[in-house]
Amino acid sequence: MSADVTERITIAAPAAEVYRAVSDVRRMARWSPECFAVWVWSRRGDAQARFVGFNRRGPFLWFTSCRVTAAVPDEEFAFEVTAFGLPVSLWGYRLAEVPEGVELSEYWEDRRGRGGRVLGRVFTGRVANDRPRANREGMRTTLERLKRELEAA
Repeated sequence: MSADVTERITIAAPAAEVYRAVSDVRRMARWSPECFAVWVWSRRGDAQARFVGFNRRGPFLWFTSCRVTAAVPDEEFAFEVTAFGLPVSLWGYRLAEVPEGVELSEYWEDRRGRGGRVLGRVFTGRVANDRPRANREGMRTTLERLKRELEAA
């Protein structure tokens, strides 16, 4: 299985509304099955903002440091993730207008080296090869919850 994962969903909402939702990282805890809190500690506009994500899966708890790398309204929002100074991943969202609203793609790129894979196993309880599958499942849940909330508004 590839270490890079992308999931897509179509949301019947304006692109500006979808972008506002995914770029407000504090809201992620409402949709994600792993992230339960976000602390934003640096706001230099959207680009280059920094935040900490607090995550859990079963009995495992961990946090990551994140830095926004792309903040293009109505098009893309992305951030790189590190843990203990080691690269972990790149997470992002791409938006494309379609007749039904917006096709939202959530993507994850694995950037872990050997040290990151070992730490990942310790803190998440997942072996390195299992992370893409776990993330794909989590992305599907996140996108479904996001769609439900935005379409109900």
